[in-house]
Amino acid sequence: MGLNFLTSLAKRTTIQHSKRCFSSKNSISRIWTESKSCSNFNTTAVPKTPSFSFLFLLRKSYTSSSSSSAKTQVGFLAWYLGALESRPIITKSISSAIIYAASDVTSQMITMSPSDSLDIIRTLRMAGFGLLILGTAQHLWFNFVASVLPKRDIISTLKKLLMGQLAFGPVINSIFFSFNAALQGENGEEIVARLKRDLLPTMMNGLMYWPLCDFLTYKVIPVHLQPLANSAFAYAWTIYLTYVASSKKAVAV
Repeated sequence: MGLNFLTSLAKRTTIQHSKRCFSSKNSISRIWTESKSCSNFNTTAVPKTPSFSFLFLLRKSYTSSSSSSAKTQVGFLAWYLGALESRPIITKSISSAIIYAASDVTSQMITMSPSDSLDIIRTLRMAGFGLLILGTAQHLWFNFVASVLPKRDIISTLKKLLMGQLAFGPVINSIFFSFNAALQGENGEEIVARLKRDLLPTMMNGLMYWPLCDFLTYKVIPVHLQPLANSAFAYAWTIYLTYVASSKKAVAV
């Protein structure tokens, strides 16, 4: 009897222990499943924060604006090169007019006192010279030099430089001073007196600036872009030149 009781008690204890273990395992499994589902919910169901969305949109906007700006620059360059190809003289003339007008405005701003105002008529004179004379002269000159000396070696480049200093420079500067003097109302004798006073010192000062500019232009720049490069180099030079051209009349002897 006692033995049967002990055997029955052992069986009952084993069964209860098994039930508790099974229940514990089920609880652990349920907790793991719930934890995993919560983790998945946190990583997939939670929407992006407003700050992250703002940064994403800001980056996208910056990329789009940068791409648009680059396309605009490339588009303008392509348009300008196309204009040089289809209407070379007009394009070069307008470019020269803009550069000469900008140079004259800069020259006036450097030299005028705070109480002075810009001389628009003077600026229009300089722009008129670039538009009516310089653009066409540059086109004809650079094409002529390229046809006579088509190579780009050092010797040919130095020959082109020498031709520019001895021929094109004196002629175009003489026309520039005469053009501006005539528009200021000076007569023939006064124009001649101005040339005697201003032309040689201007050419001598130009020897400290133009040889290097001309060398780079003839050596590196393609022929159809040489007038533009020449006008770009002329920006700094014209600040000085417009100041000289607008100085007081020379006394005719």
